[in-house]
Formats: sequence, structure tokens, C-alpha cells
Amino acid sequence: VQLQASGGGLVQAGGSLRLSCVVFGRTLGRYALAWFRQAPGKEREFVAAMDWSNGRTSHADSMKGRFTISRDIARNILYLQMNSLKVEDTAVYYCAADHYGSSSTYSVSYDSWGQGTLVTVSS
Repeated sequence: VQLQASGGGLVQAGGSLRLSCVVFGRTLGRYALAWFRQAPGKEREFVAAMDWSNGRTSHADSMKGRFTISRDIARNILYLQMNSLKVEDTAVYYCAADHYGSSSTYSVSYDSWGQGTLVTVSS
């Protein structure tokens, strides 16, 4: 599969953004899709994941309640709604796909990645 992320930009602290990830190439069936982020000088970090076969989701504890992963099944789009953004949420956000459907929090489990979209939160 191929993934294309978009929706990043500059936002003030406390604001909101919605990221989108369009998935091309095949039906998603038993795939798991996820969002990760990577801030400058830091390791890639799990944000949220969804089992495409049943819609079950998981979110990183540190972002639970502020970030929500969702989807448009008909259009093969994965979303990340981000509310109450903080300066420390500044990062490049990536969408990823795991054809084994693990919904893992580990980036090595994902075999397809989008190009990333930059989110900058100003104070």
C-alpha cells in the first residue's frame, strides 16, 4: 500500500488540527493503520492505531483525551483529530500500515509509511 499524509501546519497552543492519511493500492482488509510522530532530536513515538477490520482503536496514554483516530472506510482515509494542542506536540506526524494487523505501538511492526506532515504548535 501507499500512504499520503496531509493536514499539518502552524497552530497556536490550545488549537486543533485534523490530519488525514489517504491509503492507496489495495483493500485494507486485516491491516492495522497508525499514527506516529517524531520531534526533532527524538525517537519516533506511537500516537494511535486502528484495526481496520473492526475499527478498534488504541491511543498513547499521554495523548488520550486530546487526540482521536478515526476513519472513512469508503474512501480509505485515516484521520487524526488533535485538540488542545501543546508546544510539545510539535513534530512530523507519520501514518503507517501493518499488513499483519497487529496495531502495535512499535514502529518496526509497520511496513508501509507515508511521507509525514509537519505540525508546529506555537506558544
